[in-house]
Amino acid sequence: MTMNILRFEDEKFLEQLFHSIDKLKGTWRPGEPPLIRGWLPYVGMALKLQKNPLGFIKSLQKQHGDTFTVLLGGKYITFILDPFQYHLLLKSHKHLSFRQFGSKIVEKAFGIKSLASNADLDDELHTCYQLLQGKSLDILLESMMQNLRQVLEHKLSKTTSWDMAQMLTFCSSIMFEVTFITLYGKVIADDRKDYISKLRDDFIKLDDKFPYLMSNIPIELLGDVKTVQKRLIKCLTSENLAKLQGWSEIVQMRQNILEKYLVREDFEIGAHHLAFLWASVANTIPVMFWALYYLLRHPKAMAAVRDEIDHLRQSTGQKKGSGFSIYFTREQMDSLVYLESTILEVFRLCSLSSTVRTVQEDLALNSETGDYCVRKGDLVAIFPAVLHKDPEVFEAPEEFRYDRFTEDGKKKTTFFKGEKKLKFYLMPFGFGASKCPGRFFAVTEIKQLLIVLLTCFDLEIVDNKPIALNYSRLLFGIQYPDSDVLFRYKIKS
Repeated sequence: MTMNILRFEDEKFLEQLFHSIDKLKGTWRPGEPPLIRGWLPYVGMALKLQKNPLGFIKSLQKQHGDTFTVLLGGKYITFILDPFQYHLLLKSHKHLSFRQFGSKIVEKAFGIKSLASNADLDDELHTCYQLLQGKSLDILLESMMQNLRQVLEHKLSKTTSWDMAQMLTFCSSIMFEVTFITLYGKVIADDRKDYISKLRDDFIKLDDKFPYLMSNIPIELLGDVKTVQKRLIKCLTSENLAKLQGWSEIVQMRQNILEKYLVREDFEIGAHHLAFLWASVANTIPVMFWALYYLLRHPKAMAAVRDEIDHLRQSTGQKKGSGFSIYFTREQMDSLVYLESTILEVFRLCSLSSTVRTVQEDLALNSETGDYCVRKGDLVAIFPAVLHKDPEVFEAPEEFRYDRFTEDGKKKTTFFKGEKKLKFYLMPFGFGASKCPGRFFAVTEIKQLLIVLLTCFDLEIVDNKPIALNYSRLLFGIQYPDSDVLFRYKIKS
């Protein structure tokens, strides 16, 4: 068993190991950024990063400046922290590849092997994202609102007296089911509830191990993760998806493209759908949790958001007490500036996403503050969480301020560092080639659910315990809380 695992991984592992040894022997070369290796071979500074990613990166920034290279789990990553130099990743796009980095991620996490060797398939799949904009997005969101009403009526319509729940579990249950049936259609079988529940539980198990899947630890050594991954993929194969009713336009288009390049019975089609499902829901769950948590912990914020929702309902002729039948267009939801500012503030506080590129060949990065050389095979990354917590940009950056992204009752989009205007000031979705194509869908979905919950329910936090970020998904997405929170809810009379 062990020998099989070693044979399976040895080529990639040895390539990275020799690259690490070469750099350890040759150490730092003139013209390269400061190099921080740590004392553990291969592992480098990964354990310190995992303990407190933001604090660790900021301590290195204080010691070494805005550009430095760190050994993390066999990979040398050069961080660029000056927000005025972020454009270097765009400027050098021919030599800094997201596709190479991205194809490795989907292979490790979801078992997709076809993208690394088939650029045409990758390009065609990207054309599907046009269906997450404009009119197609409006149709998808209308379907989502109908599904949201049905799910809430089924789950919560009888809660006329106080009901208790764990907030993260509550948000996860609703967000996962609504997103899944909106994209992939409804389960026709009698065991619909059991089907969705098992699918969600497996999804959460896989997502919980996502950072380990990103490492070079063979999946066979991660407990039952491989079994869980296979179960999820099997649920999303062509044969099983055919049993669902009401595919979205984007899922149908993706399926058509996949069948063009792969055999319909191919297990890998299910792997592609799993990656798409993960991208659709993995970050909306924690965003929904944090938005609801912060609103319940800050009565002034809750009052402001509820007030603007009520005003919009009145101006659109929707009366109070109309059950879950609230309906706003995307443009109307975009006018809710305090609701949007609350969500953006959650992104600012809770996102530890990084934007990463693979260096295709030895390269000199020419910046305004100096030139740096990076080596072929290494990674270059920006880590916007440092910017998001910069007191020069955001006053009292550790505080939640629901109105931080508003000014005189309108959206605020101008921020400065020192006296210089920032082109990039909030980056939870990445940028350039890797900017999340589903960002409009995700934000509007969160708005929809918050509008319904805040309008139709009385909500109160029961736990007063402090909670913090978990940090388990270091450098990837929105962080989960370090513990769940008990709250109670009931339908407004």
